[in-house]
Amino acid sequence: MAAHGHPGGPGIWKHKQGSSINNKADVPVVDVSYQNDDLAGLIVNAWNDNPPGLYNSLTVGTIAQRTQAAQAALANLPNKPIGLAQPIVIREDEYNDGWECDNDDQVVFVLPNESRNSGVDLLETARLLMACVPNGI
Repeated sequence: MAAHGHPGGPGIWKHKQGSSINNKADVPVVDVSYQNDDLAGLIVNAWNDNPPGLYNSLTVGTIAQRTQAAQAALANLPNKPIGLAQPIVIREDEYNDGWECDNDDQVVFVLPNESRNSGVDLLETARLLMACVPNGI
């Protein structure tokens, strides 16, 4: 497993041979934004923990458990399911601490902090945060 929280700074970093606390990853992965109403709905569902346990399944546990939860969530999107080999959802604090990808196939989604929404229109707030890389899934 990669040294999460020890790469070269905030963001997502590519795994490199020999990465460790003393040999930080220094190959940044490009941040991109992808607009999809189903993904925005997934953000809202994670914020609301609907179904119960969704938030923790995506953000807590081993890399394998979190990958499996992300795969299931993406495959079950209602209109445009997404199939990725190694998706993972990380929290903003994990992004800010630096996240080193575990392998070249890992696609990292950043779940915006729930504190960013005011409760007015959660879906529209999620859409906006998705556009503000790295604030969106």
